[in-house]
Amino acid sequence: MANLGIQDELRIDNNRGRVVALACKMVGGGSDGSLDLCARVCLIDEHERILFHSYIKPNIPVTNYRYEMTGIRPEYLRDAMPLRNVSRKIQEFLCNGEPIWQIRSKGGRSRILVGHGLDHDLKCLEMDYPAIKMRDTAKYPPLMKTSKLSNSLKYLTKAYLGYDIQIGVQDPYEDCVATMKLYMRMKLSQFHKKENYPLATDPQNKNNFASWRQNELERMTPDQLLDFSRSDYYCWCLDSQDY
Repeated sequence: MANLGIQDELRIDNNRGRVVALACKMVGGGSDGSLDLCARVCLIDEHERILFHSYIKPNIPVTNYRYEMTGIRPEYLRDAMPLRNVSRKIQEFLCNGEPIWQIRSKGGRSRILVGHGLDHDLKCLEMDYPAIKMRDTAKYPPLMKTSKLSNSLKYLTKAYLGYDIQIGVQDPYEDCVATMKLYMRMKLSQFHKKENYPLATDPQNKNNFASWRQNELERMTPDQLLDFSRSDYYCWCLDSQDY
């Protein structure tokens, strides 16, 4: 019962896309069932083909299956793949043979990871991945409600893609497709000239803000600094110029 047609093989393969989308569905743990436990995960490529789709056996007991939203029953998780195994498979696939500590924002073999609320999903999967390789529709400024408040994936899909998702039982594949479509739309609808100067987000500048930008900031007025803080972000259109 654990598989139910789920695709749970995932291998390092340079021919399986450089951009992938991930989505999870959570059941509840803890005494009141409010603790999110990842119980189902899906990974797709740019062409919306499933790369990995599996139920997951959480590390602690499930106290609320949230059936109305997840459609998950106890028997689905009884023989499911352990969380540790799933996390290792996904991380190895994303890194694509490249040591995680050597991953850079540009070039290399590692894959771009698309999703909505990726920090939460990765936390529940108990895995790490460099922020410089993540494209989160919950944090991308052009898709946010305010500078600190995200829109829901349900809202973004309806507003930007014109269709409804997350009606009734929710499927992580549906969420993957929505985030990938949003990513592709944002990437192709914007264009910025690619610059050769270093970015502050590059690992080599993590603790040493790029000198060209430091000099630029020192020359700005307070109003210019405010505008800069609201507008400065990595535009996804630049991914097209690197891959």
